[in-house]
Amino acid sequence: MPPTEAHPGTEAAGPAPGTGTQPGADDTLDLHLPEEFVALLAADPPRGSADGDLLDGLADWRPADTPVGRFQLVPVRLDRDLPLVARWMNDPAVAAFWELAGPPDVTADHIRAQLDGDGRSVPCLGVLDATPMSYFEIYRADLDPLARYYPARPHDTGIHLLVGGVADRGRGVGTTLLRAVADLVLDHRPRCARVLAEPDLRNTPSVAAFLGAGFRLSAEVELSDKKAALMVRDRALRHLL
Repeated sequence: MPPTEAHPGTEAAGPAPGTGTQPGADDTLDLHLPEEFVALLAADPPRGSADGDLLDGLADWRPADTPVGRFQLVPVRLDRDLPLVARWMNDPAVAAFWELAGPPDVTADHIRAQLDGDGRSVPCLGVLDATPMSYFEIYRADLDPLARYYPARPHDTGIHLLVGGVADRGRGVGTTLLRAVADLVLDHRPRCARVLAEPDLRNTPSVAAFLGAGFRLSAEVELSDKKAALMVRDRALRHLL
């Protein structure tokens, strides 16, 4: 399936600028903030959040009931999850966007960089009714090179999604999961006012999936590897869209 025809259930948003394999691209995960700056960004955590955690204790976020089943984000463990995620990354429909096809080490390096980082990006399995069926990256958009391309606000949170199983594609599952994950972010990150994503602008099915999930098209931005649609879901509008 060519990139311009990717189904929204297959690929809702590829990696953030620089997290793919494009040579010379900005690399989110290679940006190492001074410890004092990280501490400042994580200071004054709201009640119930993990002290010093840039994503407010994502590992402890409660599941969500959705129209397609009970859904939960479960942080990736390489020893347990690498074969599954690597298989998904080698699906041609996914590889066209994520650029992580190849031996498992390619996917492992991408995930390990996040696991070994400062916590600004957390790779997760999307588990639906106890079955892993999707892969997410929840990341701090305000600490990402993406912030160079739009007026970022503190605690802006970005999401990337791929639906792994072919059987789960084409049934509106991607749209449902996008809404569920955006709601999880807003429920568990009270300082976050906006959830963002940046699908390829040419990928109209993906843009439509975000619109169906309550996001709005905020701008068109020229990133290092694509022209993207900056999709935004606002806390203030979450019950209206």
